[in-house]
Amino acid sequence: MKIIITLSVLLSGIATSTVAYPKPGETWKVLPNITLGSRQEHTTVALGTDVYILGGLVPPVDSAVDPTSNIVQSYSIAHNTWSSETPMPRALNHLNAAVVNGKIYVLGGLAVGPGAWPNWLAAGDCWVYSPRQKIWEILANMPNGTERGSAAVGVYGDTIYLAGGLTRLGISGQTTVTTVNAYCTRTNTWSTLESLPEKRDHAGSAVVGRIFYVVGGRINGEPSGMRDTVLAFDVSVEKGSWSTRAGKMPTARGGLSASAVGHTIYAFGGEGNVATSTGVFNQTEAYNTKTDTWTSLKPMVLPRHGTSAAAVGGRVYIPGGGIQQQLGGTDYFDVFKL
Repeated sequence: MKIIITLSVLLSGIATSTVAYPKPGETWKVLPNITLGSRQEHTTVALGTDVYILGGLVPPVDSAVDPTSNIVQSYSIAHNTWSSETPMPRALNHLNAAVVNGKIYVLGGLAVGPGAWPNWLAAGDCWVYSPRQKIWEILANMPNGTERGSAAVGVYGDTIYLAGGLTRLGISGQTTVTTVNAYCTRTNTWSTLESLPEKRDHAGSAVVGRIFYVVGGRINGEPSGMRDTVLAFDVSVEKGSWSTRAGKMPTARGGLSASAVGHTIYAFGGEGNVATSTGVFNQTEAYNTKTDTWTSLKPMVLPRHGTSAAAVGGRVYIPGGGIQQQLGGTDYFDVFKL
């Protein structure tokens, strides 16, 4: 839930930062609040013209009860309304999710551990949700030792890629990993890939073309562990390897939301802002994967971390999130129109 991002551009062999004024077409539009209340540390995915939010933290009825939830909701872009979906088989936060061939896959996350909360531990549970039948099916668990939440997620063809993540998050500390693996939705099998060059969690991610990008992130929740780098992995190569791009994000931060439209990855908000009382960033920054350069865009109206973004039709939807560093969720929902 914390990150720092710095942005630079490779120009004539020299790394420099770049800032641009917002384009006339860039606007934020407020949408109907999430029904059932605030949400943070959930995951957002898009399927057709619907946006889904899964799990996360909901307002606790009792401060002694962990607020991790199995609630699933969908927002219809066409009808501008929220609906309730079938809950997940288990409550998770920081879950790893993606859409492949009209179904929603959940591949692990963080679950409630023993003792006082927050004490969230890695869970390897995997399921697939069919929105038409509104049923969950059990899949092969994550391989032993690779269970984690808050991983960077990408999709290429029928395969879902997970990079980095957390095995533990709570009052006793956080544990970040370099693990990278892939889940084939066609065969229900897992494979192990080359590890990240360094630990990473709470990063932004997207697949553009055949390249899986991991943007920013942090290590073990430490301010000194914030990263501004862009890591890239060619998923079309059987034994691919990671490279670090020259262009760095302008604003180092953790807990950001990211989504790709065309060849551009958009990064929103995040946590770890020492310049504000909330500790939350409002920055919107765009990474051009063709030129390896970044541009600063119109800031978020309501700065947030601990949510995720989903792109539909050239617009990026961001439901809920945290408005205070660490815990402090909201039901606010808006869309960034390009």
